[in-house]
Amino acid sequence: MKRIVAVNAGPRKKWNTAQMIASACEGAKEAGAEIEYFNLFDLDKFTGCISCFGCKLEKNLGHCVCKDGLTQVLEAIRTSDGLIIGTPNYLSEGTASFRALFERLVFQYITYKSEIDSYNTRPIPVVFIMTSNAPDEAYEPDGYYHALIKKYEEMFSSFVGPTTVITVGATKQVNDYSPYNWTRFDPETRIARYEKVFPERLELARKAGAAMVEN
Repeated sequence: MKRIVAVNAGPRKKWNTAQMIASACEGAKEAGAEIEYFNLFDLDKFTGCISCFGCKLEKNLGHCVCKDGLTQVLEAIRTSDGLIIGTPNYLSEGTASFRALFERLVFQYITYKSEIDSYNTRPIPVVFIMTSNAPDEAYEPDGYYHALIKKYEEMFSSFVGPTTVITVGATKQVNDYSPYNWTRFDPETRIARYEKVFPERLELARKAGAAMVEN
């Protein structure tokens, strides 16, 4: 049986990002995989890459040697058959927790050698999910977040494995907008669109999760 690691890099365990990850996991389970799930905000204290270069020493090549809350996640990913990872877009980036894992995951594989680019000899498929308050158009080729998404797609593909990207824009941030004076958008219109579009994105995630196992 294939084992898929799922990582929620957002702080909310039942909201947009978590729901998208759960749907991708459901698709993977339907295709016969087992899931190992991590909420990064539940882990012991961790950091991003500390630039110790331990992963470049002969005895540790391709293995992050920093021991903290991310150690178990990195090892789980290393031995898995696929990775589902999601983050909300915070200030034009993934969350700080996402960035910490991303740095540690990718940098351990970078060789600094002209002969080979990556120490990862076992690529696995990746489903990368980003949710945001920004509109879907921001992620299209002429949108202001397109370069952000392409950067992560290319880095994941180069150092972890072939990557499928799913973005979800114009999400519902809260159930009740009445306490907030958010005049940049109309809450009723936002909620109506969300109720129509979000189920479609959940289904897209479910199919991506199944495909990573079946293929």
